Amino acid sequence: MRQHTYVTKVPATPRGLGVILAVCLAILLPPPAASGQEPPARQPGPAESLYLQLSSIGLDSGRVFKVRNASLDRSAIHITLEDGTIAFTKDVLGRITGAFFEGDGEVLLPPPNDVERKSLSLFTGMAILEERFSSAYFRFNDNTALELQPGLRAPEQAEQFVTRWDQTARNLAQVDAMRMLASFSEMLPGAAGTAPNDPIATRGTLPEDRMLHVRVQGNKLGIFDLFFDSASWEQVEAGQSKAAESGDVFYDVWTSFSTEDPVRRQSTGGEAPPALPAETQSHEDRILVRRYAIDAHVKPPKQLDADVDLQFDVVRGGWRFLAFELSRFLQVQRVEADGKVVEFIHNPAVEGTRLARNGNDMLAVILPEPARKGQSIRLRFVYGGEVIAEAGKGLLYVGARGTWYPNRGMSMADYDLTFHYPPGWTLLATGKPVPRPQPSTKPVQTAPPVAIDEQVTHWVSERPMPVAGFNLGRYVRGAAQAGNVAVETFATAGMERDFPKPPAPTVQIESIPSVPRVSPVLIAPPAPSPARNATAVAEATARAIRFYAERFGPFPYSQLALTQLPGKESQGWPGLIFLSSYAFLNQAERQDLHMNAVGDLIDQLVPAHETAHQWWGDLITWSTYRDQWFSEGLANYSALMMLQESNPAGFRLVMEKYRKGLAGKNKDDNHPGDAGPVTLGSRLLSSHFPEGYEAINYGRGTWLFHMLRSMLHDAAVEAGKKDPSRRVAEEPFVRSLRKVRERFEGKAISTRELLDVFAEDLPPSLRYEGKASLDWFLEGWVNGTSLPKLELQSVKFVPKANSTAVTGVIRQKNAPENLVTSVPIYAVVSGKAAMLLGRVFADGTETSFHLSAPLGTHKLLLDPNETILTSPK
Repeated sequence: MRQHTYVTKVPATPRGLGVILAVCLAILLPPPAASGQEPPARQPGPAESLYLQLSSIGLDSGRVFKVRNASLDRSAIHITLEDGTIAFTKDVLGRITGAFFEGDGEVLLPPPNDVERKSLSLFTGMAILEERFSSAYFRFNDNTALELQPGLRAPEQAEQFVTRWDQTARNLAQVDAMRMLASFSEMLPGAAGTAPNDPIATRGTLPEDRMLHVRVQGNKLGIFDLFFDSASWEQVEAGQSKAAESGDVFYDVWTSFSTEDPVRRQSTGGEAPPALPAETQSHEDRILVRRYAIDAHVKPPKQLDADVDLQFDVVRGGWRFLAFELSRFLQVQRVEADGKVVEFIHNPAVEGTRLARNGNDMLAVILPEPARKGQSIRLRFVYGGEVIAEAGKGLLYVGARGTWYPNRGMSMADYDLTFHYPPGWTLLATGKPVPRPQPSTKPVQTAPPVAIDEQVTHWVSERPMPVAGFNLGRYVRGAAQAGNVAVETFATAGMERDFPKPPAPTVQIESIPSVPRVSPVLIAPPAPSPARNATAVAEATARAIRFYAERFGPFPYSQLALTQLPGKESQGWPGLIFLSSYAFLNQAERQDLHMNAVGDLIDQLVPAHETAHQWWGDLITWSTYRDQWFSEGLANYSALMMLQESNPAGFRLVMEKYRKGLAGKNKDDNHPGDAGPVTLGSRLLSSHFPEGYEAINYGRGTWLFHMLRSMLHDAAVEAGKKDPSRRVAEEPFVRSLRKVRERFEGKAISTRELLDVFAEDLPPSLRYEGKASLDWFLEGWVNGTSLPKLELQSVKFVPKANSTAVTGVIRQKNAPENLVTSVPIYAVVSGKAAMLLGRVFADGTETSFHLSAPLGTHKLLLDPNETILTSPK
C-alpha cells in the first residue's frame, strides 16, 4: 500500500546537526560599482578571515606531546586518554581551538533516563556508551588544552606525527567552523575598528559559552561524534552519520539531553552566546522577530529573486553572530543591517542531516557591533536562484528545494508579501490578498514599477504567523463557503508527468459467425483531472472547517486556499495548503489505481488533516522538537474524529492499520514502534527506521489522543451515572482542546503544558494514586513505546441482594513493569448490551480489582471498543 506523507512545516534545525554544518563556503559581498577599470580584488572582511582560519586550522609541530592518564569531563561525558600522542592546533586569535589524539582512549556516557538509554541501545547495543577508541579529533572554544596539561609529557617524533595527521585535522576543522565563529565573533573588531586591546576585543568568549566536539574513531562502533554545547537547550549529544539500506545517508542521534535544571536553564539561558538555530532549544529565542516584508520576482519554471526586509527586537544582548536557514540554491548577493552592508556566510549542510534533506543551508550574519537588549534591528537580504521545481502541465512546487526566505524556525511574526510573476499564472500565498500600496517616501526597500508583462499581488498576514509560503501554477478554481470563511481550491487540468497511469483493461469482443474475428479492444479510462474535482475538494474542506470550528473555536483566518502539489506529500501553511495531487482524485480514479480500502480512506482524509493544522501547528506551534508530535498527532486525530461520526467502521479500519503498522517488522526485523517514543521528534528519522517518523508521529501519536479522549469520555459517563447533576453537554476532550486554543493561540505549547490542561478537570476515576495529574500517562505512554497485551484472569462473580460483586486480576504483558494503563471493564448481562462498569488502573504485571456489577452479570470484557493501544490480536 502506498504510504501517504504529510509534511506540515520546515521545522527548526536540530542543534547537533547544525553544529556539524559543513564545509563549502560561499561568502558574498555587494559587487563594486561599475567603472572603466577592472575592479580590485576584494579583500576578505574580518569575519570572513576568521572563518577561513577556523575552518582550515592545522596542527602545531611545537605543541606535540605524549599524553598519559589525562581526562576530560563535560557534564555526563567522560573521556580518558590513557596513553598516546596528542598535537594541539595553531592559535586562532591567541587561543588553542583543537587537538588530534592517537593512542588508547575510552569514552563513557551514561544517559539520564530510560528514554535516552533505550535510544542509545537501539544504535549501539549499549544502554550506557562505553567505547574504547584509537584516535580522536577535538574542537573546543574553552580551556580544554589547559585541562589536559597535567597528563602531558615530552614529545617523541613530533614532526612525523604532524605530517601524518595535519591534513586530517584541517579537513575536520571545517565541520565546527561556523559554531566556533559564533563564539569568536565577539573578538572581531567593531564597526568603528575596535582595537584588539579594547574590552570587546579581548574578553573572548563568555564563561558560560563552552563547546566541545569530539570526532571519535571507536574500536567497535566506528566513527561517531560527541557534543557538549552549553549554548544549546540540550547540552549533551552523541550520534553518527550512517547510510540506510537504500543508500540514503542519515545522521542518527543516539542520545541527546539536558543536564541542567529547567529553572536554572531559563535563568542563565539569556547569558549564553547564540548557538545555531536549534530545534532542541526553547522557543524563547534571543531575538523576537516582528515583521517580514518580502518583495519577490517569480520567473517560472524555476527562478526566484527576492528582497527581504526583516525587523526584530533584541531580547538578550551581547552577541554579533546571528544564523538563519536558507536554501542552498539561493545565491545571497547582499545583507544589510540598519542600512549598512554587513558580512555574511552561506554554508551548506552536512550530508545526511535533516537540514540537508530539506534542501536548506545555514546563513550567518555578523553584526558590526554587539547587539543590545531592547534594540530594534532591521536586516535586508537580497538573493536569487532556482528554488522552484517544475512538474509539467502548468504545475510547479515552491519549497521542494528548501526554505525560500531567511528564517530561524517556527516563530510568530507579521508578514507583508509582494509577488511579481508573468501573466497566465495564478499565485497563492499565506495571508490575505490586499491592494498593492502606492509608492510613497522611499523606505529601506521600494517595489519597482509594474512591468507591462507581469502581474503583481500583495498579501498581508491577518495575525502573526509561524511561517510563510506561496505556490503558483496554471490553475482552475473551485470554491465553497464555511460560514464567513472563503474556501478556494486551485488545481491544474492534468496530473504531473510522473503520476502513475492505471492499467488499461482489455475487453474481448465476442465472435459472431460469418464475421471476421477482431482483436481485443483496449479501453483506457479517462486521465485524472484535478481541476474536474476542485469544487468537491473545496466542499469537503469547508465541511471540515465547520466541524472543527464548532469544537475548537473559530477558524483562525478569513480564507483558506488549497493548491495542487505534485507527488504524494501535502504541506500546510497558515491559510494555505499544498495538497497532494492524489487528494484530488475521485472515487473512480482511486479505484483505477487499485488502492486498498484503508489507503483510500486515508487519502480522503488528507484535506481534513491539513485543515486541522490551521489550529494545531499554525495557530498553536510546538515548543521544542520533543513537542512536535502533538501537531501531527492531533491534526490527524481531528480528521479521524470526523470520520468516526460519518463512518465508524472506517475509523476502526484506520486505527487498526496504525496499530499493525507499529507492531509489524521492517527489513531489519525491527518493529517500527521500537524507533522510540513520540517525544523523540525528528530523531525518529534514522538509518534504522527511515519511515520511523511517520509510523510513530501519525500512528502512535493518533492513538495517544484517542486513548486520552476515550478515558475522559468514560470517566464522564461514569460520573454522570453516579450523580446526574454532573452530566455535561460538551465532551470533556473537546472542552479541554478549546481551553488549549484559548490559552495558547499565537504561542508555542509543550507536551507537559498540553497534558496539564487535560488534567485540570480530571475526574476521580482517572486520578492515579489520588493525584490530579496525567504524569502516569506522560511517563508510560507518551514517553513509552510498548504495545501491551491485556488479559483477564481469576474472575469471580458473587451475587448480592441488588448487584453482583466481581473480582479478578488484569495481567499486563509485553510492557515495562512500571507501565500504568487505565483499562475499561464492561459487564455482560444476558439480553443486554455490554455495560461499562468503570476503569481500573493496571499497574505493572498484575493488578487485582473489585467492582460492583448488575445482577445477572456472567462475563467481563476488557476494552471491547478497543480504545487502548495494545498489541494486535
